[in-house]
Amino acid sequence: MQLAGQFAAERDRWLLWLPVLLGGGIGLYFLLPTEPSVGSGPVFLGGLAVAAIRFRQNKTVFILCIALAAIAAGFTAAQLRAHQVAAPVLPLRIGPTDVAGTVASVELREGGGRLILEDLSVRDLGPQSTPARVRIAVRTKEELPEPGDEVAVRAMLMPPPRPVAPGAYDFSRDLFFRGIGAVGYGMGTPKVILHAQPSFGETWLASLRQRITLRILDALTPPEAGVAAALLTGQRGHIPEDDMVAVRSAGLAHLLAISGLHVGLVAGILFFVFRAALALNERLALDHPIKKWAAVAALLGSLGYMLLTGATIPTQRAFLMLFLVLSAVLLDRTAITMRLVAWAALVVLLLRPESMLGASFQLSFAAVVALIAVYETWRVGRSNAARGKVRRLFGYVTGVGLTTLIASAAIAPLAAYHFNRLPVYDLLGNLVAVPVASLWVMPWGLAALALMPLGLEQLALIPMSWGIAAILWTAHAVASLPGAVLLVRSAPGWGLPLFAVGLLWLCLWRQRWRWWGIPVLIAALLTPMMERPPDVLADESADLFAVRGADGSLGLSTTSRNRFTAEAWLRRMGQDHAWGWRSDEALSQGMACDGLGCIIHLDGLEVAMVGDPRAYAEDCLSADLLVSAEPLGDACPHPRATIDRFDLWRYGSHAVWLTGNGIKVKTVDGHRGDRPWVVPPLPRSRLDELQ
Repeated sequence: MQLAGQFAAERDRWLLWLPVLLGGGIGLYFLLPTEPSVGSGPVFLGGLAVAAIRFRQNKTVFILCIALAAIAAGFTAAQLRAHQVAAPVLPLRIGPTDVAGTVASVELREGGGRLILEDLSVRDLGPQSTPARVRIAVRTKEELPEPGDEVAVRAMLMPPPRPVAPGAYDFSRDLFFRGIGAVGYGMGTPKVILHAQPSFGETWLASLRQRITLRILDALTPPEAGVAAALLTGQRGHIPEDDMVAVRSAGLAHLLAISGLHVGLVAGILFFVFRAALALNERLALDHPIKKWAAVAALLGSLGYMLLTGATIPTQRAFLMLFLVLSAVLLDRTAITMRLVAWAALVVLLLRPESMLGASFQLSFAAVVALIAVYETWRVGRSNAARGKVRRLFGYVTGVGLTTLIASAAIAPLAAYHFNRLPVYDLLGNLVAVPVASLWVMPWGLAALALMPLGLEQLALIPMSWGIAAILWTAHAVASLPGAVLLVRSAPGWGLPLFAVGLLWLCLWRQRWRWWGIPVLIAALLTPMMERPPDVLADESADLFAVRGADGSLGLSTTSRNRFTAEAWLRRMGQDHAWGWRSDEALSQGMACDGLGCIIHLDGLEVAMVGDPRAYAEDCLSADLLVSAEPLGDACPHPRATIDRFDLWRYGSHAVWLTGNGIKVKTVDGHRGDRPWVVPPLPRSRLDELQ
């Protein structure tokens, strides 16, 4: 009865759980090992809607039906979205081949760029097998085509990359929902067949984004030019890698990824400038609602900024919340509440259900939910009119510090889950960088965009670059401090939902039972220690293998190939260093290697890593697990488990756990299941099926 009383007392908060339940249905869809039948979601949703109407007089049953209907709605939205974007996915590597299509977008990078082409024609593919979109990296010193141009390029095309290990980030799923069915690289400069025709829409915006980026790159020098482009157009390809590493290590990456902070700054700057300009006319200020006019200007400017920077999920969320806030201004009401977040989440989840799986959605919503929860709990006076300048400055610095502390605490476990890195001194870095970005960099950036039609953007870009230089200096200074980054081992898949439940329970409720969320959060933080890392890893290319030594450190078969995969494996292990199989450290780990392969004993089991078939005769008789870079066939019947090149090709990268009870093997495709974005590889001998 006490729980029922607390639940009833939270009646005004029930609505906040609607997007949470919707997200639960979306998560359920993506967790399924096989694709459900097309009508299952709508049928379930319709049945629950009928049940809710039938039992509307029984409050308990009615609420239960509504909750289940919200879950069913999320499931249905994800299912329909997957069917909406479904398009052919390339099942094997082809090329060099001739590719022609229309440029949908261009991501500028040093020495070239990355094109997304649509309306495709591929020489070696028939119409039914041609992806809706492909992503092609090109290296050229010549000017790249603009969005809307029809181009032809000779390229190598490959299937979207699979995860580097079971449970790792699924690149192919992300590309599937973006309509990209193949990736590759150009063998030369793309040739423009037909230039873009004048139009207004997504292509026009992409072209405008590219032209503005080029103007910024021409006006400034690296690295400030790359950061300015990232802040004003969302194009981050020209930021040097060492600067990006420093920014991440200092906890300042959110300043370079267009998010709610930037949309809020743009709206705030525009609102202040327009209102101040209108207030210069006394009659206008006294006789007309200039505050509302400024709100409309801020809303329109923020919409333009969101579209210009690519309308990412964090900016969509921020704009939806901003729309509600400024609408409240127009209606003479205040509206900074948790319901803003709930409605924004509801819209984003219904339109783009797959975004819930991405780091940007999770990080942005977690930070905002935590901040508003604290704001609602400890409201402070809003008036600063009576404060002196020193107190105002102190209040601003304290506000930045408190905001950073709350947001960092909310997103730190999520950042650790997705990136396996935690910046230790992010509070220090943000105390310096956020005021510079807010009060100097972004105002000058907006001025540069306003001056660009007149060709006078340098007047604002140069002062903007001074602030950017200060932010980069801060990033490098903080990143160079001892222990600036804490490496964290990957958590099991259920650790993330557990953290989400704990955070939402703590932030969305107001009664005393909200504190039940704290032990759930603590349990979620401990999940990385609850799952043992794999003892053996094998990459799908059969070019890279890894074993975990007796002390838990990772040993790699090579450091010269598949560096991306090797770095991802190390990151998931929470490590930054690996030993080579033929090094002195390998000998201390108990690994013995010769010209044919390596042997290591782990947990009382013998593991043979074979690179040459001549080792089969001996290793097949003694090894408990044999991993071969070559096809095994029937050559090795003795081991408890075998992994060869064909296994890796068919099922993707393998992870193996060795215990006294036996050998446990997980594969990438086995973990992903039979879903629309999981396309089994096709032998080259069956290329004619695609033509």
